[in-house]
Amino acid sequence: MSASPPPPITRVGIVAKSGLHAAASHLVDIAMWLEQRGVLPVFESVTATLLPALADRQTASKSALASSVDMVLILGGDGTLLGMADCIAESGSDIPLLGVNFGNLGFLTEVTLQELYPALETALSGRGRIEARVMLHSAVRRAGQTFAQHVALNDIVVTKAARSRMVDLSVWIDDDFVTRVKADGLIVATPTGSTAYNLAAGGPIVQPNVEALVLTPIAPHTLTNRPVVIPATVTVRVQPMMDGRDEVYVTFDGQTAYQLQPGDEIVVRKAAARLRLLRATTRSYYQVLRTKLKWGER
Repeated sequence: MSASPPPPITRVGIVAKSGLHAAASHLVDIAMWLEQRGVLPVFESVTATLLPALADRQTASKSALASSVDMVLILGGDGTLLGMADCIAESGSDIPLLGVNFGNLGFLTEVTLQELYPALETALSGRGRIEARVMLHSAVRRAGQTFAQHVALNDIVVTKAARSRMVDLSVWIDDDFVTRVKADGLIVATPTGSTAYNLAAGGPIVQPNVEALVLTPIAPHTLTNRPVVIPATVTVRVQPMMDGRDEVYVTFDGQTAYQLQPGDEIVVRKAAARLRLLRATTRSYYQVLRTKLKWGER
């Protein structure tokens, strides 16, 4: 039995990096291009402030956008896409994202400005290649109760404050105690996030369709504390061993952070939903790696 065609795209959300004035003229052109094809552009509220004063366009908050459009176009960098991806996940929506980079080629926002309209055309026609990326669900527990929950596309990081001493972190995978890490922190990353903070901390690159997570200590005191690749089906628990002098935080995709207290525990598992990332170009993942990491250059 052949797969049913994807539903038509009639409303496109548009999100630009905050303060990206270089995108202003492109926003107007994109809106006109979409309207000429019978598609309604809906601008994220902050993005709409970049439009000329006379522009009369439909706007919505990020959370409203996530549940009211058929796809989202990102203009900016990977950080801009991450913020919207997490918002879509929190809303329970599964709309696809198409990222256009305004700087260098991004791992997530890999479409260049020159490729913008062909990529949009491919996406609207239903011919765009969609990758379903693993996301993380994390609950922060305090005194036996969950006080914060978030979904993250890249990583969940437990780390000390900038001027604090190293932190001790006890780590479990399911019910098995793994280790006690003395380090600046610990990264729990998805394959998508393996090329973000994880890579900078010395962790491995994991191809995005691999069903795995990565645990990477940040500047560990003991050099034998190395990154570990684990199945995406497990539950990871991290408990900072703290006293009143410690200042430790947990962050979600670098977007949201909470200061932790003694006895807090972070529980991380694969999220039920996945991010649907539109890749409307013919550029392969390995081409992106070669370009971003300058492999083979002298």
